[in-house]
Amino acid sequence: MKDKCVLVTGATKGIGWAVSRHLADLGCHVVGLARNAQDIDFPGYLYACDLSNAGETEDMLRVIREKYPVDGIVNNVGLVNPQPLGEVDLASLYQVLDLNVRAALQVTQAFVPAMKARHEGRIVNICSRVTHGGINRSSYSAAKSALIGLTRTWALELAPYGVTVNAVSPGPVETELFRVNHPAGSDAERSALASIPMGRFGAPADVAAAVTFLLGDAASYITGQVLGVDGGGSLAGRA
Repeated sequence: MKDKCVLVTGATKGIGWAVSRHLADLGCHVVGLARNAQDIDFPGYLYACDLSNAGETEDMLRVIREKYPVDGIVNNVGLVNPQPLGEVDLASLYQVLDLNVRAALQVTQAFVPAMKARHEGRIVNICSRVTHGGINRSSYSAAKSALIGLTRTWALELAPYGVTVNAVSPGPVETELFRVNHPAGSDAERSALASIPMGRFGAPADVAAAVTFLLGDAASYITGQVLGVDGGGSLAGRA
């Protein structure tokens, strides 16, 4: 990974921050995109971009494409907005689909031509255990399932060019976003913990390790795969 250039979306919090930090420690040149880039000691090159705005995103991608030879992409930015069936607000549905799916597609398309020309590249999409189903997660489950579909489709299209595309699907991970919906001591926290055979929530570093592996040379013959990082939480036989 040394001297490779990797673009990470949602790079300043949670999983995105852990991935960025891990890659930088390995000698990567990390280019981060986040809504806020002020007063952040980022381990690379950080750019402010509201990825929910397609026009702003396109302008920023053009700047990055002209400055950096991006070797790898980590599509990490996402949005949950939990709502039960019967109360799913369509505006919220569109917002979740847009940030999880459109943003990943838009970011990836900006750099695929150069990867194909070099016959080299790595793309890792951050998905979720919720693709197996999750209460109050209609929008999020649909969005992350769509991202897995994109992962497999892109893997087929890009395999002849030596570009791999894989997904990492975390279970509950101790991030700011997770804690918004699972406050410490809440029933939501207890329920989430009970669903994990290993008996603990994941750490952002757990996910970063899996992402880094899929970005590296050791994973050069792995494409179109979904790697669960969930403490066994996606296993059908769990209690």
